[in-house]
Amino acid sequence: MPRYALKIEYHGAPFAGWQRQADQPSVQGAIEQALAQLEPRDHTIAAAGRTDAGVHALAQVAHCDMERDWKPFRLSEALNYHLKPQPVAIVDAAQVDDAWHARFSAIERQYLFRLLVRRAPATHLKGLVWQVKSQLDLEAMRAGAAHLIGRHDFTTFRSTMCQAESPVKTLDEITIDERPHETGTEFAFHLRARSFLHNQVRSIVGTLERVGAGSWPPEQVKSALEACDRAACGPVCPPEGLYLAGVGYPDDPFG
Repeated sequence: MPRYALKIEYHGAPFAGWQRQADQPSVQGAIEQALAQLEPRDHTIAAAGRTDAGVHALAQVAHCDMERDWKPFRLSEALNYHLKPQPVAIVDAAQVDDAWHARFSAIERQYLFRLLVRRAPATHLKGLVWQVKSQLDLEAMRAGAAHLIGRHDFTTFRSTMCQAESPVKTLDEITIDERPHETGTEFAFHLRARSFLHNQVRSIVGTLERVGAGSWPPEQVKSALEACDRAACGPVCPPEGLYLAGVGYPDDPFG
């Protein structure tokens, strides 16, 4: 059976997350239903990461096994037809080796978190950003983030429901950019690592927002990390500002 890698974009608001669920809509379920329209049978796809309810993706990656040979462009076009009107799109497809796996072949994940500082309610960006009202100190947040780079025990910054065997992860990059708008300011947090713990990104951004607001000194991020205690974490920010922005592989199947 030929195997195909799919690069997927979606708006997470209508879904209970990536993972298929019996009684709630999911991104995985939507794509598997579209695949069943092309080849009527049960389909199971595997993804690079399982995003939570309300979390978006710019470049999620999954793979599927088909019975017939499809030209990748035709497969993506056919899937997009059957995915309508749901906010899910196959932006690229590629045939891969049978041993290639969307999750286990990946060597890094990249996340983007968008935070909007604005007093008036967001209109065009509603559901796509986390909105706060008070201005944030960019340099203070960068100073706080610097304490998290490298290999650490991230117990403080993971959900108590996290199923990872170890809380030790290597965070390769956190960069924060400021983007002025006419009626507000957007802060874009970029995080890169081989893998992440459950709620790690949202816990980190929620903590750094406290630093930017002046409620925490940057050094408190280091103390929180070293505490290895979930109670030492800042507030976990909401999911609507989070995007799975990219997945890296030794050989990019879409290159």
